[in-house]
This record gives sequence, C-alpha cells and structure tokens, in this order.
Amino acid sequence: MERPARRRAPAAISRPIAERRGDADEPTLGVLEGFIGFHLRLAQDASFRSFAQRAGRHDLRPGRFAAMMIIHDNPGINQTALGRLIARDKSTITPLLQGLERQGLVVRRAAANDGRSFVLTLTPAGEATLRELLAQAREHDRKLDEIIGDRKDEFIRLLQRIVQDIG
Repeated sequence: MERPARRRAPAAISRPIAERRGDADEPTLGVLEGFIGFHLRLAQDASFRSFAQRAGRHDLRPGRFAAMMIIHDNPGINQTALGRLIARDKSTITPLLQGLERQGLVVRRAAANDGRSFVLTLTPAGEATLRELLAQAREHDRKLDEIIGDRKDEFIRLLQRIVQDIG
C-alpha cells in the first residue's frame, strides 16, 4: 500500500505549500502547516536572522534594535513605558536593558521625580551603533517590501489587528 505524500519540515519551506511533498522518511509539519501563528514565528525568526546577518551582529537579539530606536526617539523614557511600546514585561525588559548598559549603549538613571523608576538615554556609542543598525534595518525592510509588494499597508494592518485582538 502506498503512503500518502507528506509535507516537509520547516527547513524545506521554500516552495508553495501545494508543491511541497516529502517521502515516508521525512518528518512532517502535520497540523502546524495550517497554523498562522506557527508561520508568523517562522517568518519572525527568519527576519531576525536575516537582519542580524545583514548588520553583522549575530549577538543582536530580538528587541534590542527596537528598544534602542524607542529610546532614541524618546530620550528620558522610563523602562515601564519602553516595555509597553515593545511588548516586553519587566522580567524581559530589565535583562535587555542591563545587556545594553553593559555594552555601553544605554544609560539608566534614577528618575528625578521617582527614585524607584529609571529613565533611559542612549550613550554616544549607542547613538553610533543605532545609526549603523538603522541603515541596515532600512535595507532589510526594503527586502521585506519586495516580498510583500504593494500590500504592505494591508499586511501591517493585519499584523496590528492580531496584536490588538489577541495580544
């Protein structure tokens, strides 16, 4: 009896779903093949890897560029507001900021009006690093624009709706 064709694992996802078929010895995605969340994670991982490679910063973890950009655009922002903007809670924002501080990219200072809160600014080294990363991010985004095409606004609205409705 012949086995039905099975879909390949994520490493093989480079052709449209209808064209992907494996043999009996290949692992399958099974039900994950139809899960939007699974494909969002794969796309996010691919985007982060590509950006880190393009920037030549393999130590660049998700959220660091976004955190630096938000701090740059909002000097003196506190870490609670930063966490809200980049969707990170205290348990993840604190280590992220400690890492940026250790690298000499961010300075955390006690807020003048609240000794329990910290305000954030980029250091001159942080500003220089951010300029380099921003140039790479723009180039990376152009590649994503090529993939998305003229549906970018719609795509971003759908992603924002996901965040808003289930986030």
